[in-house]
Amino acid sequence: MKTIFRPLAAFLLLFALLFSCFSLPSLTAPPYLSQAESDAEEILKEALFYQKREDGSVQCRLCPRICFIPEGRRGFCGVRENQKGVLRALTYGKAVSANPFDPVEKKPLFHFMPGALTFSVATAGCNLKCKFCQNWNISQRLPEEVDYIYLEPAELVRRAKGAGRNIIAYTYNEPVIFFEYMLDTAKLAKAEGLRNVMHSNGYINPEPLRQLCGYLDAANIDLKGFSDDFYAKLSEGSLEPVLASLKILKEEGVHLEITNLIISGYNDDLGTIRKMCVWIKDNLGPGTPLHFSRARPEYKLLSIISTPVDTLEKARDIALDCGLKYVYIGNLPGHPAENTYCPLCHKMVIERSGMFFVSEANIIDGKCKFCGEKIEGVWN
Repeated sequence: MKTIFRPLAAFLLLFALLFSCFSLPSLTAPPYLSQAESDAEEILKEALFYQKREDGSVQCRLCPRICFIPEGRRGFCGVRENQKGVLRALTYGKAVSANPFDPVEKKPLFHFMPGALTFSVATAGCNLKCKFCQNWNISQRLPEEVDYIYLEPAELVRRAKGAGRNIIAYTYNEPVIFFEYMLDTAKLAKAEGLRNVMHSNGYINPEPLRQLCGYLDAANIDLKGFSDDFYAKLSEGSLEPVLASLKILKEEGVHLEITNLIISGYNDDLGTIRKMCVWIKDNLGPGTPLHFSRARPEYKLLSIISTPVDTLEKARDIALDCGLKYVYIGNLPGHPAENTYCPLCHKMVIERSGMFFVSEANIIDGKCKFCGEKIEGVWN
């Protein structure tokens, strides 16, 4: 397979990516809203997966919190509100980011259409409260606290196609909390021949997840730690629902990758990391890509040190020793463990340079160019 990005092309792509990061509002926001768009903003979508109660309250059943919400109040996520006995999705169509220059490797998805750019979309809100969140400025905000543009699903798909993108990514904040928006968009996108991917915390109940899987092509799930204690203290959540989601995604045939952000002093115990790797191998298969990501001081966890490189490398060695075939180190540009290696002949089959760029790929028909070993993933 020929080199995907020559140096000049990679430079131009890097410029476009950086430009989109600093100039996104001018790229995505129209100079004005049409009357139809203005009217649409006032229409709040009725949420899926909830039950009405005789006293006027509702019970949201989208995620494991199963919030009981009195009239006029919101659930834990802050974006689903009981309005006169009807649960409304407050962020439906309200995109705080719509980025047409986002590499799929940034999700991170290393075994799904390498080198492709995605049209990435996000709203406000999350159903976890991670003290180390890297996107806290939107994930830990209420809908009324952020700027947004209204992009209904059909318009989002139109813009993705117009930008030449065949992948829509639901990312940045937690896509579970804008479930209806994601689902409606994913249905239209799939009908138009586009693919759908998400980067999620996996904190969702089985029924809505299985419904979404019918339109989802790939997912990277943050497995934030491997104990309930970690989830409770740092994310105000629990581990088991995330493990259940990972199993469901695998059962439903969605391409799955996992990210574990290693935080010094919190989830860096090597014995626990080994248990996690064994669980992944036994329940999801040895071909499941695992990304160990470097944490830096962020949000409410400013006292930590950046994860030592040695810790990340030890975690990777453990994962490989446990039998996982594809193990990466993230948030550390230039490290050799950003590349993909054949599990049989150990030659490099995908080289990544810079931040998220594929500079060379040696996979032909899903197999290693050098020895013919199958490399698990979605390559075309």
